[in-house]
Amino acid sequence: MKYFGTDGIRGRCGEYPITPDFMLKLGWAVGKVFSEQGRSKVLIGKDTRVSGYMFESALQAGLSAAGADVLLLGPMPTPAVAYLTRTFHAEAGIVISASHNGYRDNGIKFFSAQGVKLSNEIEAAIEDKLQETMVCVAPENLGRAQRISDAAGRYIEFCKGTVSHHTSLKGMKIVLDCAHGATYHIAPNVLHELGADVTSVGIDPDGFNINQDCGSTSIAMLRKVVRLQEADIGIALDGDGDRLIMVDHTGDEVDGDELMFIIAAHLKRNGLLEGGVVGTQMSNLGMELGLKDLGIDFSRAQVGDRYVMQELRDKGWLLGGESSGHLICRNLTTTGDGIVAALQVLQAIQSSRKSLYELKSQMQKMPQKMVNLRFGSRVNLSEYPALDGMVEAMEKRMGGRGRVLLRPSGTEPLVRVMVEGEDADLVSQYAQELAHDVNQVIS
Repeated sequence: MKYFGTDGIRGRCGEYPITPDFMLKLGWAVGKVFSEQGRSKVLIGKDTRVSGYMFESALQAGLSAAGADVLLLGPMPTPAVAYLTRTFHAEAGIVISASHNGYRDNGIKFFSAQGVKLSNEIEAAIEDKLQETMVCVAPENLGRAQRISDAAGRYIEFCKGTVSHHTSLKGMKIVLDCAHGATYHIAPNVLHELGADVTSVGIDPDGFNINQDCGSTSIAMLRKVVRLQEADIGIALDGDGDRLIMVDHTGDEVDGDELMFIIAAHLKRNGLLEGGVVGTQMSNLGMELGLKDLGIDFSRAQVGDRYVMQELRDKGWLLGGESSGHLICRNLTTTGDGIVAALQVLQAIQSSRKSLYELKSQMQKMPQKMVNLRFGSRVNLSEYPALDGMVEAMEKRMGGRGRVLLRPSGTEPLVRVMVEGEDADLVSQYAQELAHDVNQVIS
């Protein structure tokens, strides 16, 4: 694909293709592809970064020029757009967001009528249409646009409906960090309405502070507030609301692997787990072993939520996700959803009468170290065959008691070097050594 990566189209705002003229053409191309079977309806949601307003207008104009009707949702989490695309019976949903990146970046994600990521075939059709000359439909066939004023309320009710009607968070003291992102006006209301005592931070977006020293990729502030407030739990979402990291009452991080284990164990105890759990190549070995002790199957997919979802569909399983906190509860929704996943963890806490600290302690993580190497452009690791030998040599040094993984980021010009083993000091040493050698080979 020329434009589509593992999670839509993403880059620096103002640098091609993240430009207003490209977004106009992209909107037109999407409208044409989805209008081939007749007049189509497309939803547009966005996060809170300042460039979202510009790209929303450009996409709307392109869709209208192609004859597609547009429903504008305003600031809305990515999973909310997936949900609302289904409930409005739209042909597609568009999210304007660069997820956990800073405000200088932006991007476009798409959902099908079923609320899942677009197939490769549809993405290819859109790219083919982008090569054609843009021609506006006749005035009488132009698409109409309208704003949906109750979108947030619809999604809040959906989120609350993903837990048992017996579930009450009364007496639970929670600190919530919305990353100044798309959940700022939704997540606090969900928790309040379920009875929790909530202190919210990261709920004052100004277009520039999204993910800035806050949210799921920067939890130092959350940890501090949890300890100061003597809260039971901290919840951190990312800028578009599809990732979740939590903090226990001591201020320690509870990552995606541990959260997935807690949800799986709860479902297993209550006879609700159908099949096993899907993780990724980056998932901690401790989660795999902990699930095995509970009699729960585990499978690894490529890194990326679309690959996790594909593995879940292939196996007919319901729960999967990534260490980064992108968790998919497929029995409840069609994509990664930070609010929904958080509610499942809170329900497990309430049901078990154990703290988050106690539940996460039932899984013993293996020490894992990851080093991110940044380069000037995307790296194709297959062009460097010497790297395979370096990985094999490192795993041999670990005596078969560890894992080594090299992988390029799907959204940034990074190569991630991951080493996992039993001894934390050795794991850190090996990761730094390998990162140095990988950097030498690629540079």
